[in-house]
Amino acid sequence: MTFENSLAFAQQLDAQDPLKQYQNEFSFPQVNGKKVIYFTGNSLGLQPKSARAYVDEVMNDWANLAVEGHFYAEKPWWDYHERFANPLSKLVGALPSEVTVMNTLTVNLHLLMVSFYSPTTQRYKIICEEKAFPSDQYLFQSQVRFHGYSPENAIVEVKRREGEHNIRLEDIVAKIEEVGDELALVLIGGVNYYTGQVFDIKTITQAGHQVGAYVGWDLAHAAGNVELKLHDWQVDFAAWCSYKYMNSGPGNASGCFIHEKHHTNSELPRFAGWWGHNKERRFKMESVFDPIQGADGWQISNLPVLSLAPYLASVDLFAKIGLDALIQKRNTITAYLEFVLHQIDREVNGNFEIITPANQEERGCQLSVFLHGEGRSLFDYLMKNGVIVDWREPNVIRLAPVPLYTSFEDIYHFGQILKSGILNK
Repeated sequence: MTFENSLAFAQQLDAQDPLKQYQNEFSFPQVNGKKVIYFTGNSLGLQPKSARAYVDEVMNDWANLAVEGHFYAEKPWWDYHERFANPLSKLVGALPSEVTVMNTLTVNLHLLMVSFYSPTTQRYKIICEEKAFPSDQYLFQSQVRFHGYSPENAIVEVKRREGEHNIRLEDIVAKIEEVGDELALVLIGGVNYYTGQVFDIKTITQAGHQVGAYVGWDLAHAAGNVELKLHDWQVDFAAWCSYKYMNSGPGNASGCFIHEKHHTNSELPRFAGWWGHNKERRFKMESVFDPIQGADGWQISNLPVLSLAPYLASVDLFAKIGLDALIQKRNTITAYLEFVLHQIDREVNGNFEIITPANQEERGCQLSVFLHGEGRSLFDYLMKNGVIVDWREPNVIRLAPVPLYTSFEDIYHFGQILKSGILNK
């Protein structure tokens, strides 16, 4: 498609967009009396308007039924999480039995490492990407220390080549082969939070398995954003937060994936709790843990239904639209944003550098842009003029044109505000 940086062209794209009506399904903050242009769905997605009704339903059932809501609510609380199995499995390419919802992201990664990181004298190392999200770095450091190893010896980072912003696939595979028999676990972010680079999950998982390691994924920036086939790719485990591209609300529950090949492995350690016990016998209060056969068997505690309610509202919306339609729009609107950035860069004689891969197979809907020669004042100008973006030191802005609620007209207006901010500084 040949793009144009004009309001009329952006409005034409919106008129042709089969998802345009869904922007009205979300609540937007306002700045200067106008709806904001929201580019931070990679940090916190907007609130689906339907979420309030889902939460109110739980509140009303609690008021009217009290404890009986566990079994007699319209959506009984004791199996509320099971409503996620089918729609979530489609979003991450899994079997319904391979997914569950519980806790929050880093908590779940710790719990999954109980099962999939059991270091030995010979095999104890973890491979991750350089500059992983800080929570993952703390996760790795605390896990290896817990097992009596030093992070300096046990954690192996795959680094970017000098002068490059993204990590090459061949370098990840080469590092896996190099560590070889000492490798216990590969655990990488499916999409790098800083650059927006999408990693080749299938190839990296195969490489890890070939040397005898487990392979897991932090899909915080991938779930609801990129196509996933976790079952077919033989991923051992994965977890993701629900509040970014999946719009479930701040700090909300995390999704988990455990491949079915591990469901009946009684040798696999795990931390156990009441809610992971055989569902049909749970209320017999037995003393010996009998795990549910599936990802639900990794649950520990009674689930926070009030938190799950807005997540279910969003998941139902995803099921209605379908990920294929979202990805199709994502590709077009991200390409249009890239085009507009290049146009504005030329018009202001600037020096923008998009550090997200140009190859569509290696990116989702995030573009990370080095604003060489610009400072924090430009970010402040954007925010004051109704463009909500994310600033990362030293001078990178992250832009996520989420296809559920971003319009092409938003992209055009952003370009004009960006241009004004640079020319009028």
